[in-house]
Amino acid sequence: MLDDKRTAGRGIVDVVEARLHRLGRQVSRQSYVAGERGFRALLSRMEKDRLRVAYIGGYHTEVGLLVRQAAEAKADLTVMANDPLMTSEFWAITGSAGNGTLFTFMPNPAGNANAASAVAGLKASGLPGEGYTLYACAAVQAWAEAVNRSGSFNADRVASALRSRPIDRFDKRRDNSASGFLVYRWRDGHVERVKKY
Repeated sequence: MLDDKRTAGRGIVDVVEARLHRLGRQVSRQSYVAGERGFRALLSRMEKDRLRVAYIGGYHTEVGLLVRQAAEAKADLTVMANDPLMTSEFWAITGSAGNGTLFTFMPNPAGNANAASAVAGLKASGLPGEGYTLYACAAVQAWAEAVNRSGSFNADRVASALRSRPIDRFDKRRDNSASGFLVYRWRDGHVERVKKY
């Protein structure tokens, strides 16, 4: 278990570590400093401790550098992380060293037929429809529609207009009710869903 000492990175690793403990698994926990560029010493310690799988809570830049440096050191290491790896920038850092890197992410909306026109529009503008991009676009569209319906930019009126038309993807508390996170894998510069773990 590795985290970047940031709140989000520590938080996700805390959750995964707690679940592994409940399953009776013993884990080793280490941290690195966010923004770190050199992971050779950390990789050397992991090799010495015979660690072969690392769950990392951090951002794509550091995880990408760690994966690339592990491949350069010929380390036998499988890396799993969370949603920050759902970006082509990760592959730009790792190149083929990123093959097999696992991560979790919500169901990818880019594969949804209802999002095809939005994905095409983004691509035509030179923007990738990856990661949270489509989720953000949908949020902006919902907000813009609520502004039009309320006839105002007043936050209370816009919020009321948003609430007046329930979105079936949210529960009563307004949390996303879509199915949970899935496991994905980087393969030859593309993301594929892992169907069997």
